[in-house]
Amino acid sequence: MMDNGRQPDRALSGIRVLALEVSVAGPHCSKILGDMGAEVIKLEKPGTGDLIRSWDSAVKGLSSGYVWLNGSKRSLVIDVKKEAGLEVLRRLADRVDVVLENFAPGVAERMGLGATELRARNPRLIYCSLSGYGQDGPYRDVKAYDLLIQGEAGIIATTGYPDKPAKVGLPIIDLASSMYAAIGILLALYQRERTGEGQNIDISMFESAVAWLGYFPHHYWHQNEEPERVGMRHHYVTPYGPYLAGDGVYVNLAVATAQDWEIFCRQVIERPDLLEDARFKTSEARRKNRGVLEELIEKIFLERPYDQWLSRLREARLPHGEVKGVGQVLAHPQVIARKFIREMESPVGRIPVVGSPLRLEKSEARYDPLPALGQDTAAILRELGYADEEIEGLRRDKVI
Repeated sequence: MMDNGRQPDRALSGIRVLALEVSVAGPHCSKILGDMGAEVIKLEKPGTGDLIRSWDSAVKGLSSGYVWLNGSKRSLVIDVKKEAGLEVLRRLADRVDVVLENFAPGVAERMGLGATELRARNPRLIYCSLSGYGQDGPYRDVKAYDLLIQGEAGIIATTGYPDKPAKVGLPIIDLASSMYAAIGILLALYQRERTGEGQNIDISMFESAVAWLGYFPHHYWHQNEEPERVGMRHHYVTPYGPYLAGDGVYVNLAVATAQDWEIFCRQVIERPDLLEDARFKTSEARRKNRGVLEELIEKIFLERPYDQWLSRLREARLPHGEVKGVGQVLAHPQVIARKFIREMESPVGRIPVVGSPLRLEKSEARYDPLPALGQDTAAILRELGYADEEIEGLRRDKVI
């Protein structure tokens, strides 16, 4: 905080976002914006709020998912089935810079909160829609969840073992699409500085996932090659991944260059003869003979305990690491040194939270309180010009 008691001037200070959001993708997008100073007004359902509030009660009765994604936001409870509630949202949309929605395509339009209507009232408005498959196309109305998109977009085809596919352990498609949405919003804000006009943004989880297939499409186009599932290994570089040491601890390593391969053979595993083996002389050769090489290296690593391998890898200055659990990560010396675990006020008191990875010299991330359900509704209505009697009437009519 600044010494004069005012809020510091962050990168997105003064930007207002109306977030018609649920679950993970939308809330993660608005969290990125809110961390950097944007005022995020989160629409929630009367009584229950965002469905993510009911995921679990791990944080002293609060949902871990809600805690993760919704700090530094304002909670607005409105019954969108009532016209008076929709009018509140329209008036609010007149005053914000961004509307973010991650409903199914067509839902916002049927509510009278679509891009066409709201941007006709507010031409500077940036309207971002984040959906499963986008706002058009044959899959437009197909229901989408992270796991389903992982399968549909080829992520599961690249993940797991040959005889056992697996999903990525995190909601990676929600996170990918939310990051593209945040980038799109920032780009639109920047362009608005030149044009004075807002615009529509159409982000799909499916396209975000396909964009993250990386080099695999190029192997398919040019080599007619589908990616094989290789478990914890790299598809095109070997040795690469975790190897079990003799005492049952995994050593994670990446031998990514010809120089690394030579150092690994000579100094780490003390097998210089492998450098002359035609099966392993080049990266392409090692990939083609992955099975033989992996079996050989796995046997070698079982000959010594973890600490000895760690010492050799450090001395050789080869890229390596451990396979840590979440508790170990939260106590990681790098996490501690950079003060990456922060605290946030919540309805159940101060709680630890993971910090923002956005470290801007002149825009420190904020960790303002987690809102109770609907706690900001009355204040937001007053800011829109509603008198106390009108607010009481909305409450009496169960609009709020």
